[in-house]
Amino acid sequence: MSTESRSERASIAPASLDAAIGDIDWTVLPPGSLSTRFAAPSGELAVVSLGDPAHPRVVLVPGATGSKEDFVLMLPLLVQAGYFVQSYDLAGQYESHTAGADTTYSYELFIGDLIAFLEAGAPAHLLGYSFAGTVAQLVAKRRPDLIRSLALLTTPPGAGNVFATMKWLGPLAPIASPRRGAGLMIWGIVTNKNRVPPRRLEFVRSRFALTSRRSVDEIVGLMMSSPDLRSDMRALAAPKLVIAGSHDLWPIAAHERFAHDIGADFRAYATGHSPSETTPHQLTTDLLDLYARVGA
Repeated sequence: MSTESRSERASIAPASLDAAIGDIDWTVLPPGSLSTRFAAPSGELAVVSLGDPAHPRVVLVPGATGSKEDFVLMLPLLVQAGYFVQSYDLAGQYESHTAGADTTYSYELFIGDLIAFLEAGAPAHLLGYSFAGTVAQLVAKRRPDLIRSLALLTTPPGAGNVFATMKWLGPLAPIASPRRGAGLMIWGIVTNKNRVPPRRLEFVRSRFALTSRRSVDEIVGLMMSSPDLRSDMRALAAPKLVIAGSHDLWPIAAHERFAHDIGADFRAYATGHSPSETTPHQLTTDLLDLYARVGA
């Protein structure tokens, strides 16, 4: 993109840029992206990196049934702002589907992988998406030295069985087993209850050909016994941001209350559970504001 066109785009409101995204091919990574494998404690993780490694580091972690591609619209925006950005598929998910295959998908597995990934580079501005937001909090509690800032994107805003407060699954939460809960989650995705465009739907369906069903079952089991980390996050010195869509799986008031409880700023957009896909310009703008609060 030329300097002139960047300047022109910078003058357009982020919400307008988001509204103009359209139905893109989610399998295409931004130009200059580097696809690699990282030898994590659980196995090999699929990684995408973009930008100059000498620049401040951003790590974006997708959630269950997701992948690094969920951030493809944000990667170049963050790089243009002067950051080095990385994302990886969680163990058991999409192109990291073999990682963790010989063990249980536990909180310790996901914590160990993320700590190892952060230790392999500079301390990072960390974003955890949905379930990965819980993992990110656990890592921030254990290794605050690795965290420059913490962003929690549509992260479950509670403890215990977080499905109990979900808008549509709540009534079934007391009787749903992890496998049944995972089945309902997958059914909602493949039948397009999120109402995503055709090419996005094609991509998210295609990921299930690789994603380990057992990993999804066991992650849902973890989400049925989520730890209460509010006091730990309130004590975290790094700047914090909680982000949600007004039509998220959990009520927007619960996200806002969670942000207040942990001493985080709060931002909400007119979208659903996936702001990184639907409102990436607005989300990136707020992340850059968060990063600006961190000293060089």
